[in-house]
Amino acid sequence: MKRIYEAMLREHISENRQMAFVSGPRQVGKTTTCRQLGDRYFSWDATDHSLLFVKGQDAIAEAAKLKVIHDKPPILIFDELHKYPRWKSFLKGFFDVYERDCRVVVTGSSRLDTYRRGGDSLMGRYFLFRMHPLSIAELLSTQLPDETLLRSPAFLDDAQWEALNRFGGFPEPFAAATDRFSRRWQSLRHAQLLKEDARDLTRIQELPLLEVMAKILQSRSSQQLIYANLAKDVTIAPNTARSWVDVLCSLHYGFLVKPWSKNVTSALRKEPKWFLRDWSGITDEGQRFETLMACHLLKATDGWTDLGYGQFELRYIRDKQKREIDFVITRDSKPWILVEAKLRDTRLSPALPHFQQLTGAAHAFQVVMHMPFVNANPFDRKGPLIVPARTFLSQLL
Repeated sequence: MKRIYEAMLREHISENRQMAFVSGPRQVGKTTTCRQLGDRYFSWDATDHSLLFVKGQDAIAEAAKLKVIHDKPPILIFDELHKYPRWKSFLKGFFDVYERDCRVVVTGSSRLDTYRRGGDSLMGRYFLFRMHPLSIAELLSTQLPDETLLRSPAFLDDAQWEALNRFGGFPEPFAAATDRFSRRWQSLRHAQLLKEDARDLTRIQELPLLEVMAKILQSRSSQQLIYANLAKDVTIAPNTARSWVDVLCSLHYGFLVKPWSKNVTSALRKEPKWFLRDWSGITDEGQRFETLMACHLLKATDGWTDLGYGQFELRYIRDKQKREIDFVITRDSKPWILVEAKLRDTRLSPALPHFQQLTGAAHAFQVVMHMPFVNANPFDRKGPLIVPARTFLSQLL
């Protein structure tokens, strides 16, 4: 299955000297996509390759035949390299010596950018690309967006729309489109994340309790996350609950959407909302649709940022009067698009015009799932508008 991320990486490699870091959830397609564009492949999970990494930069360079003349620099793929404890120093040394001889793509299931909270020894040596599951827009086109960012509306057929909603956006269960495969795939993925990855990549000793937290959070996707309540349910300290949620985010089990409060009177500023990366296992239809929306919007904001079109963020708004907007896309720290997600309700939410006026957002949409596709561009309109999900989501990334 061709992915838009292949086009992103090819463009990057053709125009830039920096390494490309490809981060994303397990089984989202990182290895498959990167191997299709690479000339040499090295995986930390392969014993022969890990021995080469440990020997040092010259051992990898020799195995990749970098001293042999090429008509263009070969593309080297370093897969799951973050599992190597000294991966940062290895990459720094390798890039500084062999920058002109090759192009490097580095993949990782755990967030490769997590360590940037401290000193970044690789500053200026890489660009980050965050890979997400399939979306409506990507199923329709893998061409890169231009400066306008937004695509023209396009129709996704009923079978693909149903498969995406029911089985999620991870390539394998989406392609299989059967309940039996999906259940087995979900069980295996949860075991890999919460046992193997959590054991290998974190210092958490009480992994059974982490699994309990993950199970609780699976039923709370799209809800506000109150750490004190979560800690009480798992029987751990609130600070521990906060750090474990960060771990689940770093493992791409889920993600947080923080509130937006600037220029909004009496806005709540603390509690984030929690969303799963895989909406297929959510039984409540409303929660599943809101999670699908969150995943699509996060993919767009991350993608536009990674392509260099600006700094985009996904937020939400809720005030003390309990008025709420499910999602706010900010562009260079200013509200740009307000989105309210609804299953069937085609009565315009009064919160949309209220918060559009307060924030100055250019667009405000009530996006309805059970509404047929309309071949019209809602971004041509300024005021609040009710829009089919299949129309709106086809225009993103």
